Amino acid sequence: MRAIAYYWGMLGVVGLIASAVLRLGPRIGELADIPLGPLHWTALALFTPYMAYAEGYKGFHLNFAPRVVARALYLRELPHGSAARLGMLTLLAPFFCMGYFHATRRRMLTSWLVTSAIVTLVIAVRQAPQPWRGIVDTGVVTGLAIGVLSLLWHWQRAAWQGARPSVPLDLPGTGAAPQD
Repeated sequence: MRAIAYYWGMLGVVGLIASAVLRLGPRIGELADIPLGPLHWTALALFTPYMAYAEGYKGFHLNFAPRVVARALYLRELPHGSAARLGMLTLLAPFFCMGYFHATRRRMLTSWLVTSAIVTLVIAVRQAPQPWRGIVDTGVVTGLAIGVLSLLWHWQRAAWQGARPSVPLDLPGTGAAPQD
């Protein structure tokens, strides 16, 4: 059951982020049919690397991905006496790994606020006309793709090299990662 929770947590989060990349990808392709002016090219050239750095590297690679892996490892290492708790955590493992529940108040608040902000931005960007929508989507897809790669990179380091992410688990009543 612990292995199921671990893999479901990781694959669920990777799948969720990857599905966003796949859903937004076609919108980027629409840019090929639209003539872009100098302002559009400048926005694309500035926004895409910014999102690669801010969302992909700082957001995903340094924070989100290592925490997801650390929380998935926690699920894999839960003591055997925690059957009832493990059942619920297994069922909702991707959401546990993202910090939506069974986390410190600050982690849950951060997770829910970031998600709410993303949903709000997605709704706002949908209203934008092309090519602006495609320009924003290009930056977002770049950041999300780096996020998927970061999740996989941190996961393989933990699984194959034993390199445990050095981030707090943000579990209620604690803040520290379990000791090796």
